[in-house]
Amino acid sequence: MSERILVVEDEKKLADILAKYLEQSNYSVKVVYDGGEAISAYEAFQPNLILLDLMLPNVDGITICKHIRQRSIVPIVMTTAKVEEVDRLLGLELGADDYVCKPYSPREVVARVKAILRRVSFMQTPVEVQQNEGLVIDETTLFATFQSNKVSLTAVEFQLLHKLYMHPGRIYNRDQLMDSIYEDDRIVSDRTIDSHIKKVRKKLATIAPELEFIHSIYGVGYKFEHV
Repeated sequence: MSERILVVEDEKKLADILAKYLEQSNYSVKVVYDGGEAISAYEAFQPNLILLDLMLPNVDGITICKHIRQRSIVPIVMTTAKVEEVDRLLGLELGADDYVCKPYSPREVVARVKAILRRVSFMQTPVEVQQNEGLVIDETTLFATFQSNKVSLTAVEFQLLHKLYMHPGRIYNRDQLMDSIYEDDRIVSDRTIDSHIKKVRKKLATIAPELEFIHSIYGVGYKFEHV
């Protein structure tokens, strides 16, 4: 059964071209041109990944992303014509897994989709649950658990935490962490990895508010420590 991609894009010509490229890569695609229809389409279609435009009629991409992320860890790729760095980071702060700036090549988007779905597929392969001094991370569910409390992570957030978690005490710089998340050698600012770290820390704080697992090393990077 082919994986399902939901495309939410109000530029009809662009959306249809993108859908054609995705279908040629053997994905099942549903296209929605209006933000007001995105949530119902998501619930009915149950996609494996969502390509979500930031600027949409009736309901914008930010609102849609927030709504879906409260209910699901389905991978979300934000697309936007806004190139300011704050707008690039906005989708990541909301819990999106990636972003693509317009104008973009449909082939580039398909490559991003394939890379993210490969990561998700790898993480869903049955593996032994990893635990470290009370903190447990589960690659099959993308949950982090401390004692009886648990929190869900996006694919990117989990991959970042897993990288640090598996080598406690080792310091990783931002480039090393970015390379472990994105496979396409893109050039992004240091603020992107900082945005991801901030999100992971915030989520871990909901299950262990008195503890700090990820430590900043000024001028160098980040490390995970036992607690």
